[in-house]
Parts: sequence; structure tokens; C-alpha cells
Amino acid sequence: MHIAPYDNQNEPIVDVEHGLVPLNYYNIVKLRKGEVFEYNVPGYETCVVPATGTVSVDVDGAFYDDLGQRTKDVWDGEPEGVYVPVGATVRITCLTDETETFVAGAKHDKVLEPFDVRAADLDVVQYGSDDTKTHRKIKHILGAQYHDRVGRLLVSELYTVGAGGWSGFPSHKHDTDRLPDETRHDETYNFRFRPDYGSGLQMLQREDNKPGDAYHIMDGSTVLIDKGYHPCAVLPGYEMYYFTILGGLSQRSLKQYFQPTHEEQLKTIPGIMDMVAKFK
Repeated sequence: MHIAPYDNQNEPIVDVEHGLVPLNYYNIVKLRKGEVFEYNVPGYETCVVPATGTVSVDVDGAFYDDLGQRTKDVWDGEPEGVYVPVGATVRITCLTDETETFVAGAKHDKVLEPFDVRAADLDVVQYGSDDTKTHRKIKHILGAQYHDRVGRLLVSELYTVGAGGWSGFPSHKHDTDRLPDETRHDETYNFRFRPDYGSGLQMLQREDNKPGDAYHIMDGSTVLIDKGYHPCAVLPGYEMYYFTILGGLSQRSLKQYFQPTHEEQLKTIPGIMDMVAKFK
């Protein structure tokens, strides 16, 4: 499902128990200097990630100051985040002239402890190649290194390297719990392009070798992935970024199932198995 860019006025874009991706929660919060946004999401753990601007975050009295150092856009520096336990009350205060802050969430039933993730703590992986048009970089904010501190939530930022190319290929899915081959993880994306008038394509193929859907994605588009194989591409001459939320049904580790028709392509893309391992 594609949700076109719109002013959500700090109301969730993907609310709790969403009909397509009930394991996910997503909000974009825009504030000006001194403004405060408060939220509480029962039944979901969340992560606060400034896209631009700097904020302070109060999680039930645990205080994290000067979070986020990017100014112009999501290419302008490294991401930072704060993990928020299930049901905690959060106060986000804008410290710069303005901020755009992502709030990502996943359904969970256990209350853990809050913590912050700074630029030096990121888990970064780069794979693919210009020759295969699959070159990209992933910055894991809540990645594999936090398995013992997070319940079901995975949060990352993905960047195409260079202008144009494919991401999420070879095509894969993760819509059914059938270990050890695959896990059920709902997924939500929010896209950005540089320059911001760039755009791309999100494919969603429900069954191998049968026609699927394709969505024209623009700067600010949100895409919900409930089931099916889902590669995406950016037009030549533009760079693409997408904020990624994964929420697992029965476990945090993601097990992708690669589309049989294109599975041989795994052998052509440098470093792809290192990428897969970072989601485990």
C-alpha cells in the first residue's frame, strides 16, 4: 500500500492495529524551537529518530539531550535514536529552529529499559556494486547488536549509493512465520530523494511469476509492506533514502525468503550475505 506525502499534523501515519501492518507504528512529528510533543503508545515499543534538527527526549524521567545533529536533510550527517519501552510516556522537545522526527514502533508485550543510540553506536553495512545497479548503504539504529535490549523492533536507514539503481533486490519476502525458512515481519518505509523532486518505483509482487503492483514513490511517500516480494528503484540521476521499520510477530531476528525466480542473483551482488546477517 502506498500513502502519498501529506501533512499528518503529528498524527500517526500508521496507527496501532493497522489493518495491513498491525505489527508496526509510525509517526512524523514536526516541531519548532521550544515546542513539545508528548506521546504514549500502549502495546508498542518505539524508537525516536530525528530526521533533521535536534531534540531532547524524556522517557518516563530518563532524559536524553541533544539527540540528532542533521540540519539540511537525511544525507547531512548520521542518525541517532532513543529506544522507548512499551507504554512509556515520552516528551520530545525541539532544541533547534525546527525538527522533523520519526517515531517508529513495533508491537510487543514486555517492558524493557530505555537507552539512546548515538552516531558512534551505529552498525553500518555497505554492499552491492555500481555494475549490478544495487549499490547501497544501511545504517542500523536498532540493529542486531541490541537483541538483548529490544523486543521485536528493527529500525534502519537505507541509502542508495550513487544516482539511480535498485534496492531490496534480489526480491524477497517475510510475510509468513515458517522457521527456519522465513519469519513474519510487517514493514513500513518512508522515502526521501535528493534532489527532493526525484522519485522512484516500489514493486510488490504477491506470488512468484505472477503480475504484481507498482507504486510511484515521491519525496515523503510511505509504503506499507504486508506480504509479497518488494524491491524498489530510484530514477537515474537521483539518490534515494528510506527509513525502515520492521516488527516481528514471534521474534526480532528477520529471516528473508528470496524469490525463487531471482535467487541465483544472490551470487552476483557483492556483500549481500553480510547485509542479510545484519538483520538476524
